[in-house]
Amino acid sequence: MKLSTLFSPVLKQDPSDAVLVSHRLMLRSGMIVQSATGLYSWLPMGVRVLENIINIVAQKHDEFGCSRMITPILQSAELWKESGRYEDYGKEMLRVKDRHDRDFLFGPTNEEVMTDVARKFIQSYKQLPQVFYQITWKFRDEMRPRFGIMRAREFLMKDAYSFDLDFESAQNTYKNIYHCYLSIFDALGVDALPVRADSGAIGGNLSHEFHVKAEHGESTLYYDSKIDDIKSCDKNFDLMESMYAVADEKHIEETCPLTSDQITVTKGIEIGHIFYFGTKYSESMDFKIAGKDGQSFYPEMGSYGIGMSRLVAAMIEANHDENGIIWPEAVAPFLFILMPLDMNSPETISECEKIYQSLKAQGYSVLIDDRDERPGVKFSYADLIGIPHQIILGKDFKENKLLEYKNRKTGEREKIAISSVDEWLKSKITSSCR
Repeated sequence: MKLSTLFSPVLKQDPSDAVLVSHRLMLRSGMIVQSATGLYSWLPMGVRVLENIINIVAQKHDEFGCSRMITPILQSAELWKESGRYEDYGKEMLRVKDRHDRDFLFGPTNEEVMTDVARKFIQSYKQLPQVFYQITWKFRDEMRPRFGIMRAREFLMKDAYSFDLDFESAQNTYKNIYHCYLSIFDALGVDALPVRADSGAIGGNLSHEFHVKAEHGESTLYYDSKIDDIKSCDKNFDLMESMYAVADEKHIEETCPLTSDQITVTKGIEIGHIFYFGTKYSESMDFKIAGKDGQSFYPEMGSYGIGMSRLVAAMIEANHDENGIIWPEAVAPFLFILMPLDMNSPETISECEKIYQSLKAQGYSVLIDDRDERPGVKFSYADLIGIPHQIILGKDFKENKLLEYKNRKTGEREKIAISSVDEWLKSKITSSCR
């Protein structure tokens, strides 16, 4: 794609009202723009990042046998009255009436709606287990929305809901989703820390949060320092349950088994939360299934969320420098940016087009900065938006037929002969980047 045709507005200065790095950089790099307090429009560069995250999350859920759905943003209040949460949820729930004076609400979560879907179609134990999931926008009327999309009123969320035969199978589903989350975050390039947590308004007696460690995180994490030596993909359920790792209220200093030199205390940004809550919703909504013995029973349930839009901000908090964003390859809006510095040189433009077509043919996403701008402007833009791999056609190309390569994350620079570009790509860029 050519930058001249892509709507990609950038700000020259940091917004004065943006406190967090992620908020500043998302505004400066033209990923989002505020529409109202706690409400943001996502612009093309931000949408590309969101879509990359959505694709990975959906793929992993499909691999784990989950069924994707889309439920209404507006939910009937009657369902919430059945579960007993309509009056208890609080002012974060935005309640509305339609023209017939019927009560509705903007969905802050979907336990009731998904339970209603399940009870309409699941009638026998033979249909279990089931995991439904969706990736949709939700609304919570936060009293003090702040920090950009980190705590916005409208947000994109992946929420899943499990239905199981009994406690044992529900625990197995819970562990499978736990491992699914580890697989997701590993694929995204996120080092997520799973910790035991409170269930909050969802309810239930088993709960884990997944956090990105960040200086300005809202949660305080307490965990065994040995966990820092464990690779993200190796943090399986049984291993992590054998080690101390908790969030906020779960930490009780008097009962903590670790000494001060064994424990790490840090801030974290919550990006995922999973719950097991047994028959809390199936009972309250009278969802029964015929059992093997002919007796009906209430299925065991759990819910599992990932803050998709929040995850974008969390990744920026964990991956940035003084020049801008440093995207992990899996979620970057483009994997490559080509920067021809002399837009008046037919040879430069021609070679840039050849490289572009070659990269596209191999499945890579590529942006050409074809603006007639000074080199410094192009370099600053590439660093600000965080594209992982930068290829520059400048003075060395005109004089020696050499390209200059820069790795955004490491700062590594390298000169590449035009004749060996294809071989260089095969050795430098893995197929997982496509």
